Amino acid sequence: MNLTRFLHERQPDWIELDRLVERAGPRLDRLPPADVLQAGRLYRRAAADLALARRQFGADPLVERLDRLVRRARQLVYGTVSRRDSFAHFISHGYWTRVRERPGLLLVAALLLWGPLLGCGAWAASDPVTAARVANLSAVGGGSEEVDRGFTIADSASFSTMIFTNNVRVALLAFAGGITGGALTVLTLLFNGFSIGVLGGLIVDAGGGDRFFRLVVPHGVLELSLIVVAGMAGLRVGWALIRPGLRRRGEALTTEARAAGELALGTALWLVPCGLVEGFVTPRGLGLPSAIAVGVALGALFWGMVLWRGESTRARRATSGGA
Repeated sequence: MNLTRFLHERQPDWIELDRLVERAGPRLDRLPPADVLQAGRLYRRAAADLALARRQFGADPLVERLDRLVRRARQLVYGTVSRRDSFAHFISHGYWTRVRERPGLLLVAALLLWGPLLGCGAWAASDPVTAARVANLSAVGGGSEEVDRGFTIADSASFSTMIFTNNVRVALLAFAGGITGGALTVLTLLFNGFSIGVLGGLIVDAGGGDRFFRLVVPHGVLELSLIVVAGMAGLRVGWALIRPGLRRRGEALTTEARAAGELALGTALWLVPCGLVEGFVTPRGLGLPSAIAVGVALGALFWGMVLWRGESTRARRATSGGA
Protein backbone atom coordinates (compact mmCIF):
# COMPACT_ATOMS: atom_id res chain seq x y z
CA MET A 1 0.00 0.00 0.00
CA ASN A 2 1.41 3.42 -0.97
CA LEU A 3 1.02 6.58 1.10
CA THR A 4 -1.56 8.20 -1.18
CA ARG A 5 -3.89 5.22 -1.05
CA PHE A 6 -3.35 4.85 2.70
CA LEU A 7 -4.39 8.47 3.30
CA HIS A 8 -7.36 8.20 0.96
CA GLU A 9 -8.75 5.12 2.69
CA ARG A 10 -7.99 5.88 6.33
CA GLN A 11 -8.00 9.66 6.77
CA PRO A 12 -11.82 10.03 7.01
CA ASP A 13 -11.79 7.85 10.13
CA TRP A 14 -9.02 9.95 11.68
CA ILE A 15 -10.96 13.11 11.02
CA GLU A 16 -14.07 11.68 12.65
CA LEU A 17 -12.08 10.45 15.65
CA ASP A 18 -10.52 13.90 16.05
CA ARG A 19 -14.00 15.45 15.93
CA LEU A 20 -15.28 13.09 18.64
CA VAL A 21 -12.28 13.79 20.84
CA GLU A 22 -12.88 17.53 20.52
CA ARG A 23 -16.58 17.14 21.34
CA ALA A 24 -15.92 14.92 24.36
CA GLY A 25 -13.56 17.38 26.02
CA PRO A 26 -12.12 15.91 29.23
CA ARG A 27 -14.63 13.02 29.55
CA LEU A 28 -15.74 10.50 26.96
CA ASP A 29 -19.03 9.80 28.76
CA ARG A 30 -20.20 13.30 27.87
CA LEU A 31 -20.94 11.89 24.41
CA PRO A 32 -24.11 9.92 23.55
CA PRO A 33 -23.72 6.12 23.94
CA ALA A 34 -23.56 5.57 20.17
CA ASP A 35 -20.71 8.08 19.86
CA VAL A 36 -18.86 6.49 22.77
CA LEU A 37 -18.92 3.14 21.00
CA GLN A 38 -17.88 4.78 17.74
CA ALA A 39 -14.97 6.55 19.44
CA GLY A 40 -13.76 3.22 20.82
CA ARG A 41 -13.91 1.59 17.40
CA LEU A 42 -12.17 4.48 15.69
CA TYR A 43 -9.46 4.56 18.35
CA ARG A 44 -8.66 0.90 17.81
CA ARG A 45 -8.51 1.43 14.04
CA ALA A 46 -6.27 4.48 14.44
CA ALA A 47 -3.93 2.55 16.73
CA ALA A 48 -3.65 -0.18 14.07
CA ASP A 49 -3.09 2.46 11.38
CA LEU A 50 -0.33 4.01 13.47
CA ALA A 51 1.46 0.67 13.78
CA LEU A 52 1.24 0.21 10.00
CA ALA A 53 2.38 3.77 9.31
CA ARG A 54 5.42 3.41 11.57
CA ARG A 55 6.43 0.27 9.72
CA GLN A 56 5.89 1.49 6.14
CA PHE A 57 6.09 5.29 6.25
CA GLY A 58 8.35 5.89 9.24
CA ALA A 59 10.00 9.03 7.87
CA ASP A 60 6.78 10.75 6.81
CA PRO A 61 5.30 13.57 8.99
CA LEU A 62 2.04 11.62 8.89
CA VAL A 63 3.36 9.27 11.57
CA GLU A 64 3.90 12.07 14.08
CA ARG A 65 0.48 13.57 13.36
CA LEU A 66 -1.26 10.22 13.72
CA ASP A 67 0.71 9.47 16.88
CA ARG A 68 -0.61 12.69 18.49
CA LEU A 69 -4.19 11.78 17.59
CA VAL A 70 -3.87 8.25 19.01
CA ARG A 71 -2.32 9.58 22.22
CA ARG A 72 -5.13 12.08 22.71
CA ALA A 73 -7.79 9.45 22.01
CA ARG A 74 -6.10 6.88 24.23
CA GLN A 75 -5.92 9.29 27.16
CA LEU A 76 -9.59 10.08 26.74
CA VAL A 77 -10.77 6.47 26.30
CA TYR A 78 -8.70 4.85 29.03
CA GLY A 79 -8.75 7.85 31.33
CA THR A 80 -12.55 7.59 31.39
CA VAL A 81 -12.75 3.83 31.67
CA SER A 82 -10.11 3.44 34.36
CA ARG A 83 -11.48 5.87 36.92
CA ARG A 84 -10.67 4.77 40.44
CA ASP A 85 -13.51 2.88 42.03
CA SER A 86 -14.11 2.47 45.73
CA PHE A 87 -12.44 -0.34 47.64
CA ALA A 88 -15.86 -1.90 48.20
CA HIS A 89 -16.46 -1.94 44.45
CA PHE A 90 -13.08 -3.57 43.93
CA ILE A 91 -13.86 -6.30 46.44
CA SER A 92 -17.33 -6.96 45.07
CA HIS A 93 -16.68 -6.56 41.34
CA GLY A 94 -13.26 -5.35 40.23
CA TYR A 95 -11.17 -8.25 41.48
CA TRP A 96 -13.45 -10.87 39.94
CA THR A 97 -13.39 -9.10 36.59
CA ARG A 98 -9.60 -9.12 36.68
CA VAL A 99 -9.55 -12.85 37.39
CA ARG A 100 -11.90 -13.59 34.52
CA GLU A 101 -10.71 -11.22 31.81
CA ARG A 102 -7.76 -13.39 30.67
CA PRO A 103 -9.26 -16.91 30.50
CA GLY A 104 -6.55 -18.21 28.18
CA LEU A 105 -3.71 -17.28 30.54
CA LEU A 106 -5.76 -18.54 33.50
CA LEU A 107 -6.04 -21.94 31.81
CA VAL A 108 -2.31 -21.99 31.03
CA ALA A 109 -1.47 -21.23 34.68
CA ALA A 110 -3.83 -23.99 35.86
CA LEU A 111 -2.24 -26.54 33.53
CA LEU A 112 1.28 -25.53 34.59
CA LEU A 113 0.40 -26.17 38.25
CA TRP A 114 -2.07 -29.06 38.15
CA GLY A 115 -0.42 -31.01 35.34
CA PRO A 116 2.81 -31.69 37.28
CA LEU A 117 0.92 -32.00 40.57
CA LEU A 118 -1.35 -34.82 39.39
CA GLY A 119 1.20 -36.47 37.16
CA CYS A 120 4.02 -36.46 39.71
CA GLY A 121 1.64 -37.52 42.46
CA ALA A 122 0.62 -40.61 40.52
CA TRP A 123 4.23 -41.34 39.62
CA ALA A 124 5.50 -40.96 43.21
CA ALA A 125 2.78 -43.26 44.56
CA SER A 126 3.55 -45.93 41.97
CA ASP A 127 7.37 -45.68 42.12
CA PRO A 128 8.22 -44.20 45.55
CA VAL A 129 11.86 -45.30 45.61
CA THR A 130 12.76 -43.42 42.42
CA ALA A 131 10.55 -40.45 43.31
CA ALA A 132 12.13 -40.12 46.76
CA ARG A 133 15.60 -40.31 45.24
CA VAL A 134 14.81 -37.67 42.60
CA ALA A 135 13.16 -35.36 45.12
CA ASN A 136 15.73 -36.07 47.86
CA LEU A 137 12.88 -36.91 50.23
CA SER A 138 13.85 -40.39 51.37
CA ALA A 139 12.97 -39.55 54.97
CA VAL A 140 9.31 -39.08 53.99
CA GLY A 141 8.83 -42.65 52.97
CA GLY A 142 9.16 -45.14 50.19
CA GLY A 143 12.96 -45.17 50.34
CA SER A 144 13.36 -47.42 53.36
CA GLU A 145 11.78 -50.53 54.77
CA GLU A 146 10.53 -48.91 57.95
CA VAL A 147 8.24 -46.00 57.29
CA ASP A 148 6.29 -43.80 59.65
CA ARG A 149 2.67 -44.54 58.81
CA GLY A 150 1.23 -41.33 60.27
CA PHE A 151 1.84 -37.94 61.90
CA THR A 152 1.83 -36.88 65.52
CA ILE A 153 -0.37 -33.94 66.48
CA ALA A 154 2.66 -31.64 66.53
CA ASP A 155 3.79 -32.95 63.14
CA SER A 156 0.31 -32.35 61.74
CA ALA A 157 0.25 -28.70 62.81
CA SER A 158 3.80 -28.15 61.61
CA PHE A 159 3.15 -29.80 58.26
CA SER A 160 -0.04 -27.86 57.63
CA THR A 161 1.65 -24.56 58.51
CA MET A 162 4.54 -25.44 56.21
CA ILE A 163 2.17 -26.05 53.29
CA PHE A 164 0.35 -22.74 53.90
CA THR A 165 3.58 -20.75 54.20
CA ASN A 166 4.99 -22.38 51.09
CA ASN A 167 1.90 -21.56 49.06
CA VAL A 168 1.99 -17.90 50.12
CA ARG A 169 5.62 -17.75 49.04
CA VAL A 170 4.80 -19.45 45.75
CA ALA A 171 1.98 -16.97 45.06
CA LEU A 172 4.36 -14.04 45.59
CA LEU A 173 7.00 -15.59 43.32
CA ALA A 174 4.40 -16.25 40.64
CA PHE A 175 3.34 -12.59 40.72
CA ALA A 176 6.89 -11.23 40.70
CA GLY A 177 8.00 -13.68 38.00
CA GLY A 178 6.16 -11.70 35.35
CA ILE A 179 9.00 -9.19 35.18
CA THR A 180 11.26 -11.96 33.82
CA GLY A 181 9.01 -12.31 30.79
CA GLY A 182 6.99 -14.92 32.67
CA ALA A 183 9.90 -17.40 32.82
CA LEU A 184 10.11 -17.38 36.63
CA THR A 185 6.32 -17.63 36.85
CA VAL A 186 6.31 -20.74 34.65
CA LEU A 187 9.15 -22.34 36.63
CA THR A 188 7.46 -21.51 39.94
CA LEU A 189 4.19 -23.14 38.92
CA LEU A 190 5.91 -26.21 37.50
CA PHE A 191 8.18 -26.68 40.51
CA ASN A 192 5.40 -26.21 43.03
CA GLY A 193 3.21 -28.70 41.19
CA PHE A 194 6.11 -31.15 41.13
CA SER A 195 6.90 -30.66 44.83
CA ILE A 196 3.35 -31.04 46.12
CA GLY A 197 2.66 -33.95 43.79
CA VAL A 198 5.77 -35.91 44.76
CA LEU A 199 5.35 -35.20 48.46
CA GLY A 200 1.70 -36.21 48.39
CA GLY A 201 2.40 -39.33 46.39
CA LEU A 202 5.14 -40.45 48.79
CA ILE A 203 2.95 -39.84 51.83
CA VAL A 204 0.06 -41.77 50.25
CA ASP A 205 2.41 -44.67 49.48
CA ALA A 206 3.69 -44.55 53.09
CA GLY A 207 0.16 -45.04 54.39
CA GLY A 208 -0.46 -41.46 55.50
CA GLY A 209 -2.86 -40.51 52.73
CA ASP A 210 -5.88 -40.09 54.99
CA ARG A 211 -4.04 -37.73 57.34
CA PHE A 212 -2.39 -35.89 54.43
CA PHE A 213 -5.69 -35.10 52.72
CA ARG A 214 -7.38 -34.17 56.01
CA LEU A 215 -4.59 -31.67 56.66
CA VAL A 216 -4.26 -30.20 53.18
CA VAL A 217 -7.66 -30.27 51.49
CA PRO A 218 -9.61 -27.87 53.80
CA HIS A 219 -7.46 -24.89 52.87
CA GLY A 220 -5.49 -26.38 49.96
CA VAL A 221 -8.22 -26.18 47.33
CA LEU A 222 -8.54 -22.43 47.78
CA GLU A 223 -4.78 -21.92 48.15
CA LEU A 224 -4.02 -23.72 44.90
CA SER A 225 -6.76 -21.71 43.18
CA LEU A 226 -5.07 -18.52 44.38
CA ILE A 227 -1.69 -19.74 43.13
CA VAL A 228 -3.26 -20.26 39.70
CA VAL A 229 -4.57 -16.68 39.78
CA ALA A 230 -1.13 -15.45 40.88
CA GLY A 231 0.41 -17.34 37.99
CA MET A 232 -2.05 -15.80 35.56
CA ALA A 233 -1.14 -12.32 36.84
CA GLY A 234 2.56 -13.01 36.34
CA LEU A 235 1.92 -14.35 32.84
CA ARG A 236 0.00 -11.17 31.98
CA VAL A 237 3.01 -9.03 32.77
CA GLY A 238 5.35 -11.44 31.01
CA TRP A 239 3.21 -11.52 27.88
CA ALA A 240 3.06 -7.71 27.80
CA LEU A 241 6.87 -7.65 27.74
CA ILE A 242 7.13 -10.27 25.01
CA ARG A 243 4.11 -9.38 22.83
CA PRO A 244 2.84 -5.84 23.49
CA GLY A 245 0.71 -5.94 20.36
CA LEU A 246 -0.27 -2.56 18.94
CA ARG A 247 0.73 -0.79 22.15
CA ARG A 248 4.18 0.48 22.98
CA ARG A 249 5.97 -1.97 25.26
CA GLY A 250 6.04 0.55 28.10
CA GLU A 251 2.30 1.21 27.78
CA ALA A 252 1.50 -2.49 27.65
CA LEU A 253 3.67 -3.17 30.70
CA THR A 254 2.07 -0.33 32.67
CA THR A 255 -1.44 -1.54 31.89
CA GLU A 256 -0.75 -5.18 32.73
CA ALA A 257 1.31 -4.35 35.82
CA ARG A 258 -1.62 -2.38 37.19
CA ALA A 259 -3.95 -5.31 36.55
CA ALA A 260 -1.45 -7.68 38.19
CA GLY A 261 -1.22 -5.38 41.20
CA GLU A 262 -4.99 -5.48 41.62
CA LEU A 263 -4.91 -9.26 41.33
CA ALA A 264 -2.14 -9.38 43.95
CA LEU A 265 -4.20 -7.29 46.37
CA GLY A 266 -7.37 -9.33 45.96
CA THR A 267 -5.52 -12.63 46.14
CA ALA A 268 -3.71 -11.57 49.31
CA LEU A 269 -7.07 -10.84 50.91
CA TRP A 270 -8.32 -14.30 49.97
CA LEU A 271 -5.27 -15.90 51.57
CA VAL A 272 -6.65 -14.76 54.93
CA PRO A 273 -9.50 -17.34 55.00
CA CYS A 274 -6.93 -19.98 54.08
CA GLY A 275 -4.94 -19.06 57.17
CA LEU A 276 -8.04 -19.04 59.35
CA VAL A 277 -9.03 -22.51 58.17
CA GLU A 278 -5.47 -23.74 58.66
CA GLY A 279 -5.35 -22.28 62.15
CA PHE A 280 -8.83 -23.04 63.51
CA VAL A 281 -10.48 -25.74 61.39
CA THR A 282 -7.67 -28.14 60.48
CA PRO A 283 -6.53 -28.70 64.12
CA ARG A 284 -10.03 -29.94 65.02
CA GLY A 285 -9.20 -33.27 63.40
CA LEU A 286 -11.94 -33.35 60.76
CA GLY A 287 -12.76 -36.66 59.16
CA LEU A 288 -11.90 -37.03 55.50
CA PRO A 289 -15.47 -36.40 54.21
CA SER A 290 -15.74 -33.24 56.33
CA ALA A 291 -12.30 -32.03 55.25
CA ILE A 292 -13.19 -32.53 51.60
CA ALA A 293 -16.50 -30.74 52.12
CA VAL A 294 -14.75 -27.69 53.64
CA GLY A 295 -12.15 -27.56 50.87
CA VAL A 296 -14.66 -27.97 48.06
CA ALA A 297 -16.96 -25.36 49.62
CA LEU A 298 -14.19 -22.75 49.78
CA GLY A 299 -13.07 -23.51 46.24
CA ALA A 300 -16.64 -23.40 44.94
CA LEU A 301 -17.22 -20.08 46.70
CA PHE A 302 -14.16 -18.54 45.06
CA TRP A 303 -14.84 -19.74 41.52
CA GLY A 304 -18.54 -19.09 41.93
CA MET A 305 -17.69 -15.45 42.66
CA VAL A 306 -15.48 -15.37 39.56
CA LEU A 307 -18.35 -16.60 37.40
CA TRP A 308 -21.01 -14.46 39.06
CA ARG A 309 -19.37 -11.12 39.83
CA GLY A 310 -16.95 -11.15 36.92
CA GLU A 311 -19.77 -11.76 34.45
CA SER A 312 -22.09 -9.20 36.03
CA THR A 313 -19.39 -6.53 35.73
CA ARG A 314 -18.80 -7.33 32.07
CA ALA A 315 -22.50 -7.28 31.30
CA ARG A 316 -22.95 -3.93 33.05
CA ARG A 317 -20.07 -2.37 31.15
CA ALA A 318 -21.38 -3.67 27.84
CA THR A 319 -24.84 -2.28 28.61
CA SER A 320 -23.45 1.13 29.54
CA GLY A 321 -21.24 1.28 26.43
CA GLY A 322 -17.94 0.95 28.29
CA ALA A 323 -14.80 -0.60 26.82
